[in-house]
Amino acid sequence: MAARRIRVIGVPLDLGQDRRGVDMGPSAVRVAGLAARLEGLGFSVEDAGNVIVPMPEQKAPGNPKAKYLKEIAATCKKQAEWVLTTLEDGALPLVLGGDHSIAVGTVSGVSEFYRRRQQRAGLLWLDAHGDFNTPETTPSGNIHGMPLACLLGIGPKELSGLFGFAPKVAAENTVLIGVHDLDAEERRLLRQTGVKVATMRDLDERGMRAVLEEAIAVATNGAEGFHCSLDMDFIDAAFAPGVGTPVRGGVTYREAHLAMEIIADSHNLLSLEVVEVNPVLDERNRTAELAVELIASALGKKIY
Repeated sequence: MAARRIRVIGVPLDLGQDRRGVDMGPSAVRVAGLAARLEGLGFSVEDAGNVIVPMPEQKAPGNPKAKYLKEIAATCKKQAEWVLTTLEDGALPLVLGGDHSIAVGTVSGVSEFYRRRQQRAGLLWLDAHGDFNTPETTPSGNIHGMPLACLLGIGPKELSGLFGFAPKVAAENTVLIGVHDLDAEERRLLRQTGVKVATMRDLDERGMRAVLEEAIAVATNGAEGFHCSLDMDFIDAAFAPGVGTPVRGGVTYREAHLAMEIIADSHNLLSLEVVEVNPVLDERNRTAELAVELIASALGKKIY
């Protein structure tokens, strides 16, 4: 996290799920004072604006087992190029979603940047869900339930094969943290690939510090650092009601901050994205405000 420049990239994509509203997530986070908070930490902040994405009303869903695949792949390709350019310019990419399918674009851009340098990046995936379905296993056909599988080289080639290579991250450098809602096929595939999974039970029993420090060690083993993908449903709905797919039993307000503070202390953060903020379901923008707080903690804000 040596870069003192941050480039904000909005990706207002909501084609990856059925529930509308996450397309307004990037605006909600910006309105919650993101730039001022980061500038207060000493960063130079550039807002690149939003990747242009189609609306569901403009397109047909297509394959019911992978809805809007063509449109999502095109968006992720444009987004990946923005992320790649941001890293080449020496800035840290901060990507605002949108649903979690945009992670394919973010991580593809990060991975390509390091691949060109014969290096690799790890991945911390903070989420209530596994996001490890495929068109063959999905119960809904929603691509926001597939991005982590795509990044491990499983799933539609339109997504897994961006920049012409797969997987984007190695399973041995990938950690899924905070999961408490997995489909049976997701569980099978995760075990098969060898991705490290830290469930809410692990967090309850071992504590956030032990789990995060171990996760960072896994993600950085042989890698230059890691990308952090934060789905706001990682946090309990009592603290973050405005998310795309709310689930009870997530981490608390302080646990979420501790996770971000430990990430900052590691000095290994290469890029960051925050997804699934849904202002339609929120209460006076409190979830977006929490997202800004957590971003600040991940980028070095300290209590003392």
